[in-house]
Amino acid sequence: MSATRIRRFGAVLAAAAGGTSILLFTRPSIAGNDRGPSPDLVRSQINDSKAVVPSRVVQESALIAANNSNPLDILVIGGGATGCGVALDAATRGLRVGLVEREDFSSGTSSRSTKLIHGGVRYLEKAVFNLDYGQLKLVFHALEERKQVIRNAPHLSNALPCMTPCFDWFEVVYYWVGLKMYDLVAGRHLLHLSRYYSAQESAELFPTLAMKAKDRSLKGAVVYYDGQMNDSRLNVGLALTAALAGAAVLNHAEVISLIKDEASNRIIGARIRNNLSGKEFDTYAKVVVNAAGPFCDSVRKLADQNVQPMICPSSGVHIVLPDYYSPEGMGLIVPKTKDGRVVFMLPWLGRTVAGTTDSDTVITLLPEPHEDEIQFILDAISDYLNVKVRRTDVLSAWSGIRPLAMDPSAKNTESISRDHVVCEDFPGLVTITGGKWTTYRSMAEDAVNAAIKSGKLNPSNGCLTQNLRLVGGDGWDPSSFTVLAQQYVRMKRTYGGKFVPGVMDTAVAKHLSHAYGIMAEQVAIIAQNEGLGKRLAHGYPFLEAEVAYCARNEYCESAVDFVARRCRLAFLDTDAAGRALPRIIEIMATEHKWDKSRRKQELQKAKEFLETFKSSKNKQFHDGKHK
Repeated sequence: MSATRIRRFGAVLAAAAGGTSILLFTRPSIAGNDRGPSPDLVRSQINDSKAVVPSRVVQESALIAANNSNPLDILVIGGGATGCGVALDAATRGLRVGLVEREDFSSGTSSRSTKLIHGGVRYLEKAVFNLDYGQLKLVFHALEERKQVIRNAPHLSNALPCMTPCFDWFEVVYYWVGLKMYDLVAGRHLLHLSRYYSAQESAELFPTLAMKAKDRSLKGAVVYYDGQMNDSRLNVGLALTAALAGAAVLNHAEVISLIKDEASNRIIGARIRNNLSGKEFDTYAKVVVNAAGPFCDSVRKLADQNVQPMICPSSGVHIVLPDYYSPEGMGLIVPKTKDGRVVFMLPWLGRTVAGTTDSDTVITLLPEPHEDEIQFILDAISDYLNVKVRRTDVLSAWSGIRPLAMDPSAKNTESISRDHVVCEDFPGLVTITGGKWTTYRSMAEDAVNAAIKSGKLNPSNGCLTQNLRLVGGDGWDPSSFTVLAQQYVRMKRTYGGKFVPGVMDTAVAKHLSHAYGIMAEQVAIIAQNEGLGKRLAHGYPFLEAEVAYCARNEYCESAVDFVARRCRLAFLDTDAAGRALPRIIEIMATEHKWDKSRRKQELQKAKEFLETFKSSKNKQFHDGKHK
């Protein structure tokens, strides 16, 4: 493992496989051959603002072309953060890579996070009090990876100050010392120094913070820094970057069985079904990497029905509240709830996200939050706010399943370490599970290293992803939005059929710049030249042009793909998302040539999906105290 951390910048290989010569695109669909472009050239291909990913048809053809005599080096199962990270890592090492995902990129756990890129303040506390060096190593490693995520995707991530309110002087000293230790452990990967603020200063920084809680007066607050991200757009960015690096990535493609070599008893590929067309095909690979998150045991059972489970699923629920609950640019951490857990309240995309819970659950494709979990979060934050906390303010609520690696000695999921596990308990099938969003890159690196060892693969160079900007990130800076605001207009179609120009206002320009990075100008051009400049929902900066752009350039294949993973409207405001669906489907139908039946089906599926988000209007019951 130490050898792979020495970055050997050899040649990255890239050549089209089998039937991929029909590309109207200058990059190969699958990397791998004896000679190829240098890592610098691969970076320039990824960071080209005019880069276009291979079409879905081309990607599927490349997977079909990977037959028994010409297999892929690695086939990845799972399009979450880790799976897409594996595909990107392997492709940039010059390996021939394919990836399939049953639903959409980031459709599972990876889109349902707290949106934090963090080292784990709680894990540091455990490490100190339990004298646990293993936990301390986790924090060291996560803080290093935190800085790399922000550096590699600057448009989709940022440093965020988080306030820890203190209601007695012991808490002031305790949290000040603890968070100074957090700074110290971060070392050269530090984002900003933590510091203490008086009660008056804290109230100015966080106006909704209560000056009294449980009959105790606020003595001040300690503010520290962690990272924040737009999780699903970062995940989609990983998939697109992997595609530009030469990987054949295909969403809505499900593995229905694994192919086993009878002579060697080794997994050598998978039977795959395109869930959009129903077409089935075989793809062969020297190694299959199982990165299916909570569903990785299901993939392992395709190899061996009697395999022991690895996953201890844990449910994490989050709610979204109006922006006035928290100031822009400052989060709040409730360090100890009534059951000892930590709850965050963070500004995110113009709203406030609060969570999370941590409880046992069953694995399901569309997990739903329970009302008591929503009430738990509302209870936890209400003690610290001077705002009346109301259930009716909940704009969206969702549940995600954490794929925690099983520890038989653990009494509950909260005490299980979030470290990851890489294993090969069946020849040719490498499983990567556990871990957390922050460490996806190093998890992927470890999985690729294991795959190289298993398949005796021959990469061109070592891992490059420590310093590899994702698509849209190279050349971006926080002022990039001004170009959009100054140089483009939003052409909007009126009910009479005429087109009228509208201002590319600051809110829209900033949103496009942060969501798409340097690719935002392409969205602005569509808004200006194709009359798709209207907002999709009142009060939100999402444009009609984004639907067309994502359908053309981001493998966006359904209304749910867009409303949940390409833009985040389902997570921000479930009811607004429902109102936007007809127009989203109308634009996607034009792009993908859907007939009337498919349009109706898309609307029904999207409505069913949004029903799993328990906003104030679609919740099942209301018997809590937060009226």
